[in-house]
Amino acid sequence: MKREMIVVLDFGGQYNQLIARRVRECNVYCEVHPCSIELDRLKAMDPKGIIFTGGPNSVYGEGAPRCEKELFELGIPVLGICYGSQLMAYMLGGTVETAPVSEYGKTDVAVEAGSALFEGVSEQTVCWMSHTDYISAAPEGFRVTARTPACPVAAMECPGRSLYAVQFHPEVMHTREGMKMLSNFVSRICGCGGSWRMGSFVEESVRSLREKIGDGKALCALSGGVDSSVAAVLLSKAIGKQLTCVFVDHGLLRKDEGDEVEAVFGPDGPYELNFIRVNARERYYKKLAGVTEPEQKRKIIGEEFIRIFEEEAKKIGAVDYLVQGTIYPDVIESGLGKSAVIKSHHNVGGLPDVVDFKEIIEPLRLLFKDEVRKAGLELGIPEYLVYRQPFPGPGLGIRIIGEVTAGKVRIVQEADAIYREEIARAGLDRGLGQYFAALTNMRSVGVMGDGRTYDYAVALRAVNTSDFMTADASELPWGVLAVTANRIVNEVKGVNRVLYDLTSKPPGTVEFE
Repeated sequence: MKREMIVVLDFGGQYNQLIARRVRECNVYCEVHPCSIELDRLKAMDPKGIIFTGGPNSVYGEGAPRCEKELFELGIPVLGICYGSQLMAYMLGGTVETAPVSEYGKTDVAVEAGSALFEGVSEQTVCWMSHTDYISAAPEGFRVTARTPACPVAAMECPGRSLYAVQFHPEVMHTREGMKMLSNFVSRICGCGGSWRMGSFVEESVRSLREKIGDGKALCALSGGVDSSVAAVLLSKAIGKQLTCVFVDHGLLRKDEGDEVEAVFGPDGPYELNFIRVNARERYYKKLAGVTEPEQKRKIIGEEFIRIFEEEAKKIGAVDYLVQGTIYPDVIESGLGKSAVIKSHHNVGGLPDVVDFKEIIEPLRLLFKDEVRKAGLELGIPEYLVYRQPFPGPGLGIRIIGEVTAGKVRIVQEADAIYREEIARAGLDRGLGQYFAALTNMRSVGVMGDGRTYDYAVALRAVNTSDFMTADASELPWGVLAVTANRIVNEVKGVNRVLYDLTSKPPGTVEFE
């Protein structure tokens, strides 16, 4: 049976991946593509619906991103969000101009009855606005279906042409009934049955990987984290011993993590694959000596990963494919379409120009973190591995501010182990999106016993997030923080101060680098 699909066209908005994730929560498969996609390619995908994202531009500005006007005549339902709604209005003869009053944040919206998009939505609802321009006049043939005191066209529609638009962001949690609106678009307007499940994704992936690789050999970049572990088991199910997993112990892992990874994926583990552990910590420390800029550290670590894989591949013999655990947030933060590059990833943006493999396979590239975990459970991976804390590819190299040294790695490993132990002891480990300790480059005066110290400050980070595209700092119990801080200062040599990071994403990132 052909898979139903909704396509999200990216016009540069920060929530493009979040829109896709919300659609998938409706059990409908969804992909994000640049707004510049060729119309023939878009039609070939045979989408049941199309969603335009928001974006930072003005539709009437020079160089503003556009889509082809013919797209509106395909008969495929289109939902424009924020910039996407303004673009629809502008291209179809409406008027878009600078709003007399900009709207940002939670806003009361009055919704008209009789719209399929707002079926079951309250007449007065709260939505998240973020715009300076607005639609002052809807195109001919459109009916205005929602308003605010400052926005005359908060939503509009032309059901006869299957065109719908909202000025606000239904995809964010701050829009109280946003999921109901998106579900209405996907099911009522696009006619999707909601048949996409993670089990079917796993089955399709195993089958397609087996067909693609055939009797070839694959080399998997195994870090021991959730993403690479799920990717490795997925490939193991598909091609068995044709897969070799190379685990690079770069000396930037969490405490005892190297031995734990080997215990799971090594020769005594439950999976049918070949396992190689490369101890390369001294090689990495040498490469990182004197380097302080985080983006440069990411690229150095990423390049060494690839070089080591190339070396191991040559030892093994002919290897056709390199497997990586890239997931959707990696892709978007490395720059998808018009979106800004926030940071490079060793498995996306930091790849060297020359790679000695026929092709790179990224079986999880279209999944969000929570979906990767679901895939892991479908594959039979133990829960303690599936729900392991996310860990960046560059490891502690980016959780150490400034130059990376063996001494600093020891400090952050010990502090992080204490923090994770206290979080688990308090029963908070499964309720947090991500938590870890990082080493700041700040040293300050302290007092221990009768002596003066001049040591480092450790920063603790904990966030609540479901998609890793946005995150809020977690309100951890004071007692947990106090015990953790006391243990770190007393047990970790070189630390005399512990800080807690209260920054959300945005403006910060989940990682501390």
